[in-house]
Parts: sequence; structure tokens; C-alpha cells
Amino acid sequence: MASRSVGKTLLLERDCEALLIPQAQPLTLPQGSAVRITQSLGGNFTLEVQGNLVLVMAEDRDALGMDEYDSSEDNAPLHDEKLSLQEKCWHQLHQCYDPEIPVDIVDLGLIYDLNLSPCEQQATRQLAYVTMTLTSPTCGMGPVIIEEVKRKLAKIDAVGTVTVELVFEPPWGREMMSDAAKLQLGLL
Repeated sequence: MASRSVGKTLLLERDCEALLIPQAQPLTLPQGSAVRITQSLGGNFTLEVQGNLVLVMAEDRDALGMDEYDSSEDNAPLHDEKLSLQEKCWHQLHQCYDPEIPVDIVDLGLIYDLNLSPCEQQATRQLAYVTMTLTSPTCGMGPVIIEEVKRKLAKIDAVGTVTVELVFEPPWGREMMSDAAKLQLGLL
């Protein structure tokens, strides 16, 4: 239902917490506010509200009149015994989106590296260490994207601790995007 709602205007069914894009400033959208869904990816929603973009997280989808997020399709690979832990982690990273750009952060070229190593405190789990960048060092949504990476990777049973290192060398450029991302954004 969510993807079919992109582009539609609706009224919020209850007060809803959101983050103003691109500053990531928290705000409360009051019940009855008219919003237009501009993006519904990775379970989260980017909305246009009075000419501004805001991010509403998946847990507040009921305020938009959406059913509870059915992540079973997104999470199916997490239970696939044929996939390695590395493959499961990459799958989860592909479920993270920049709220301003309808392309996942892997295809955008924001993930530079993913390393897994034994977790000393939890013998059955691995430490996930992600090196990533942002499209701009001044991106106000950077902390939000980093937390989304941590949340998505923490859903994997075999992952114990998730550490994200934000780097700006080498600087991000359009050439780092996958061909699929360039095509989707009209750059090919």
C-alpha cells in the first residue's frame, strides 16, 4: 500500500514525530496536517509538508493511515541459510535510503567498506564495522542515515555490535554511484 501512496496527499490521523530535511531538526506534525508522500523506501517516508520535506520513520506509519510495516519481504534474506553473513549485511545496507534521494546508500556509493570480525563479548556474534561517507560533509541527515545503518544491521541475529565510521576521504562524487542509481536519477 505504501508504494501506491507515493504522490498522494493525505491527512495525518494523529500527531506524528518527524525530522525536517535537510537539517534533521525534530518536529511534531499535528493530527489533520495535509502531507504528500514523496518517497516510501526502506520502511520510512519522506513527506512534503507546506513546501518542506520531512522524514517520518516506519514506526509512525500508522499516523499516515498505513498498516503496520510488513518487513517480512525485506527481511526474508536474513533467514536464508544459504546466504553468508556478509551477504545478509549487504542486503540490509541496500535497505537504507537517503531521505532526499530515492536510491539506496550502497548504489549511491556511500558505503566504502564493510568488515566483520569476531565479537569478544558475544562468541556467537560478529562485530560489523562500516566505513561510509555522505554526499556532502554538511549533510544534516548524516546522523539519521548512520543510525539507520546501525538499526538495519542490528536486525541480523549474528551481528552483535555495529560501528559506523564516517569519512570524507576520498570525497564522494557522482562517479561512485552504480549505473542503476545513475539511470534511476536520469544521469545516464
